[in-house]
Amino acid sequence: MTALILNLSPTIELTDEQFFQLCQNNRDLRLERTAEGELIIMPPTGWGIGNRNSKLTQRLGNWTDADGTGLAFDSSTSFKLPNGANRSPDASWVSQERLEALNPDPDRFLPIAPDFAVELRSALDRSKTVQQKMQEYIENGVRLGWLIDRQNQKVQIYRPGKNVEVLRSPTSLSGEDVLPGFVLDLTQILS
Repeated sequence: MTALILNLSPTIELTDEQFFQLCQNNRDLRLERTAEGELIIMPPTGWGIGNRNSKLTQRLGNWTDADGTGLAFDSSTSFKLPNGANRSPDASWVSQERLEALNPDPDRFLPIAPDFAVELRSALDRSKTVQQKMQEYIENGVRLGWLIDRQNQKVQIYRPGKNVEVLRSPTSLSGEDVLPGFVLDLTQILS
């Protein structure tokens, strides 16, 4: 099952508060919103991709706890991007400094783009759609993004102002200067 996209415009223009309430009233649905106001209803994943995403989130969370310079988030966290979209990366990280400067309500969506975002492409995800989402992250302030594509055994690395770097069958990924010292072992994620 692929994502269902509902084009509500121009009939209905949801405010940020209305979108938040829609999500709260439908907690069993994973909803995103594009910059154009389209609602995206994401289907649940199969157990294989769910397990791999769990490993990815766990490893990022473990590094985050040891590092202490920011917070890690799972795929249920929604970020309100500067372009108006609400997106939920499969895993993400925001520096403590940015969070403290913003002082956001922990029960609301984060009104910033994360510093780091990862998408783990499932067999049902359209490659072009996930690539566009990654580009949107970068255009809205994400400093490092990874698109992990198990089906094609490759990783696309997104950075602001640079061409997308494609790695074929990598065994690990570096968090570079965004997540110094974080190395993601891909053995159980790409296998």
